[in-house]
Amino acid sequence: MTKDTPSTELGSGLRHPIRVLLVDDQPMIGEAIRRILLADPAMEYQYCADPTKAIQAILDFQPTVILQDLVMPEVDGLSMLRQYRANASTQAIPTIVLSTKEDPKVKAESFTLGAADYLVKLPDPIELLARIRMHSRGYIALLERNEAYVALKKSEERLAQEMREAANYLTSLLPERLEGELSTDWRFVPSAELGGDTFGYFWLDDDHFAMYLLDVCGHGLKAALLAISAMNVVRNRTLPETDFRSPAMVLNGMNQAFQMDRHDEMYFTMWYAVFDRRSRRLRYASAGHPPALILMGESSTAAELIELTRAGLVIGAFPNSNYAESAIELPSFSRLYFFSDGLYEVTRPDSSMLTFQEFKTILATAPRDRGGIPHAIDAIRAVRNSDTFEDDLSIVEVNL
Repeated sequence: MTKDTPSTELGSGLRHPIRVLLVDDQPMIGEAIRRILLADPAMEYQYCADPTKAIQAILDFQPTVILQDLVMPEVDGLSMLRQYRANASTQAIPTIVLSTKEDPKVKAESFTLGAADYLVKLPDPIELLARIRMHSRGYIALLERNEAYVALKKSEERLAQEMREAANYLTSLLPERLEGELSTDWRFVPSAELGGDTFGYFWLDDDHFAMYLLDVCGHGLKAALLAISAMNVVRNRTLPETDFRSPAMVLNGMNQAFQMDRHDEMYFTMWYAVFDRRSRRLRYASAGHPPALILMGESSTAAELIELTRAGLVIGAFPNSNYAESAIELPSFSRLYFFSDGLYEVTRPDSSMLTFQEFKTILATAPRDRGGIPHAIDAIRAVRNSDTFEDDLSIVEVNL
């Protein structure tokens, strides 16, 4: 770097030019300052001889430093300092006071009123340029910090809007609630960051009813997009050579289709089941997903809550994973719940976490004469002492 390097390239990385505004009633001083600043071609300069027009000149020119004369007709320099500090548009711009003498009292009052520096005119050209650069850099850094903050806020607002749109789209894909001999209910509460929960159910034929829930690792749009892709594969039944009446075949097919190395190292857990309404047999399989719970018995009052546990690795981790399934015969009263771990992995205000067994107790104590989802959600909100959740919250209830 040479001594002639422009001031805006002295290793500062500043995007704004240095702009100097002189407020002084003497044209001779204005010309002298102009000649001094010629030593740095990167500096922009403007002269204001009328102090009553200084504020407008500042607003128009947007200086990075103001050189302010103290002794002027009509308005003195100290009054100008008061005006600068009282105006939101000018109060942060550094002002260098130019005085005809070194007066400690005047200097002290100048600093009290907000002056950034004090020089006896005409100062040495090298010193003046150095002080202009120093104060301008500080102010430009402030401008760039504020601009970065505004840009960050806009980016956060755009991201928040995208997250809301993604949550709305994901919600729009969820199934309608069913009524009748086989009825369903569900809740989906996306977290502030939006996770990768999604679920669905559909009739495969007149006798077989399929149900599933999957939970993609992580949060954000990437997790939501993978969840939507996986959801579309299941509900459109596009896995090759797969009988969707077989939970094990579905999970094996999903594992082949969604290997982590082809999906940016993302994986997901999944629970899939098929209910045969003629035999009242429920077949189910799990890929690293929390156990489903079923309230079952000959009547609602005699029903007990049972875990439907089935081991299995997460979808996408290992291409050679082989999933198996289990089956259970259902009595006349059967109320099935399957859900994501966001429903019970919730943190209390004291930082302790609700356990799965505690969540089971919550469902087991739900009123038997109606669905248990409202009871469970209210209980979890009471545990958190909050209406917001750390993770997506998904739960499906099926009355079989």
